[in-house]
Amino acid sequence: MKTFKVLGSGCKKCSKTAEMIQAKADELGVKISLEKVTDVGDIMAYGVMSTPGVVMDEKVVHAGGLPDNGDIAEWIKA
Repeated sequence: MKTFKVLGSGCKKCSKTAEMIQAKADELGVKISLEKVTDVGDIMAYGVMSTPGVVMDEKVVHAGGLPDNGDIAEWIKA
């Protein structure tokens, strides 16, 4: 099972990013673990300066703005 973390303050784009990841996983029939990380210290520990950030299996795969649906699909399938 892949583990995703959405890094951000809880803003609209951060929430939308989490929704997009879950929706794509559901569409592909892949079970994932999804966590929202809002603590600034935890976000900074990943080196993310621009949110929303996405961490997959403890590796930063995206930072800043909404991710592309194609990218999300690739992360889930990888």
